Amino acid sequence: MAKPKYQRVLLKISGEGLCAPGKSGIDGDQLLRLAEEIKLVVELGVQVCAVVGGGNIVRGSDIAKGSQIEETTGHYMGMLATVINALAVQDTLESIGVATRMQSALAIESVCERFIRRRAIRHLEKGRVVIFAAGTGNPFVTTDTGAALRATEVRADVLLKATKVDGVYTADPETNPDATRIERLTYNDILDKRLAVMDVSAIDLCQRAGIPILVLNLRQPGNMRDVIMGSGAGTIISADG
Repeated sequence: MAKPKYQRVLLKISGEGLCAPGKSGIDGDQLLRLAEEIKLVVELGVQVCAVVGGGNIVRGSDIAKGSQIEETTGHYMGMLATVINALAVQDTLESIGVATRMQSALAIESVCERFIRRRAIRHLEKGRVVIFAAGTGNPFVTTDTGAALRATEVRADVLLKATKVDGVYTADPETNPDATRIERLTYNDILDKRLAVMDVSAIDLCQRAGIPILVLNLRQPGNMRDVIMGSGAGTIISADG
């Protein structure tokens, strides 16, 4: 039987991935779909950790605009939104038999563990899915950068960036029927062409750590499992493309 290409993966999920298309908030059907995709990977014996965004509830960079809320406060509100999402993902995973642990960059002892690197690695080694919440715990830092940081800290083999499409395209495939998927890119391709895959600091951190980024569509059933097995649709971003 073929072995997985990656043994430890970090999955970056946007907040929008937890709500119905075009909606906001949290959708139970989308949560269950996500949990089932993660379970397929766990059943391969792959260690999985995840970082969840919060844009389906509060986007920190936007909430302060046109209000009396300071931007710094807005970013902390966004971090708390990721905590809400992480709790939802945790309960949904455990409802289908997947053991989890949730760790937050902000101290919320009555809700979850504080992020401790060595403890997170130990959870992964025991087969638990570890969900990282509250980004890096600092304002003005995106959850993309938080995902790259955690991937580096736990020594992940790959960072899986879940999007609405199955990779990076030459143009927006939702509006341009002639757009084609790019199979491989280098970190410098992303930085030089300003491709909107992840923010610059996240790309730079992955480049320095040598962690490849794999852009995939998590809404396509079984695709994350297929990608981890070396097939499936996606775009790989690495030092040599």
